[in-house]
Amino acid sequence: MGMLGFLVLVAMVMGSGTIRSEAKLSTSYYDRTCPQVERVVSETVWNASMHDSKVPPRILRMFFHDCFITGCDASVLLDSTPKNQAEKDAPPNVSLRSFYVIDQAKAKLETVCPRTVSCSDILTIAARDAVTLSGGPYWNMKKGRKDGKVSKASNTRGLPGPTFNVSQLLQSFSNRGLSKKDLVILSGGHTIGFSHCSSLKTRIRNFNSSHFSDPTMNPEFAVTLRTQCPPHNVNPNAGQLLDSTSRKFDNNYYKRLMGGKGVFGSDQDLFTDPRTRGLVELFAKDQGAFFREFAASMIKLGEVGVKDKDGEVRINCRIVN
Repeated sequence: MGMLGFLVLVAMVMGSGTIRSEAKLSTSYYDRTCPQVERVVSETVWNASMHDSKVPPRILRMFFHDCFITGCDASVLLDSTPKNQAEKDAPPNVSLRSFYVIDQAKAKLETVCPRTVSCSDILTIAARDAVTLSGGPYWNMKKGRKDGKVSKASNTRGLPGPTFNVSQLLQSFSNRGLSKKDLVILSGGHTIGFSHCSSLKTRIRNFNSSHFSDPTMNPEFAVTLRTQCPPHNVNPNAGQLLDSTSRKFDNNYYKRLMGGKGVFGSDQDLFTDPRTRGLVELFAKDQGAFFREFAASMIKLGEVGVKDKDGEVRINCRIVN
């Protein structure tokens, strides 16, 4: 999709009406104070993606990691200080990248709409655009979030891990007001994802006393991963794409789970566990259903832990005002 076509799509969908919400968020929140917000963020994400194809999955992952810690409050964007280690420097987040994209969008918006657009709204819009630019759905994202003032590395212990089973995942999502369907749908964001060897190594060697590799993994795929991730790997960038069509947002992720080719144990267990298998099978067959439900779940995720009175609109996304 070209940039002009993408911006036309933005304009068409934004004019199609707003979605009701009991929250104070609204799709028209900036219509009077900063009507350029969608265009500015979209252009920034587009330009960055044209120079680096890894930007879309990085932005989408950044959004997930922000919302799953203390809610969608841009706390993941805050830098550490001499007295505080921030979320972005905790072990689960040290591989997050492309913060500069949010910084660039914020700098542009501070020029045209000073002290108006929150960093949390910028990240939320950017995550939506990352999906759309990768061939996925477009949706109206409600806005009006405030930025959090606290970011602690210790809070990242609440992030769901790649070794979680379905029971642990369901509990993690339930703690954030998200359902079983949301779990399976949002996991589909891995269609444009990547895993470093450190996150998958326990599945491909010395899995347990009975199996060298995880028995739920396709044996040939396990061999491939062992080649990608040798026993004494010294390449910090080595790893495996989570989907064979990783630059395209599609439903191939679910098809691979059905073939035993999920990279994370948490992914493969979605098909192994009977509680979630039916949804995996549904979305593997129907990409349209996956797109519709993904948009709905992203809207729902974007409302987790939203700050109002306790938040602010940061001038610089990396530091509190």
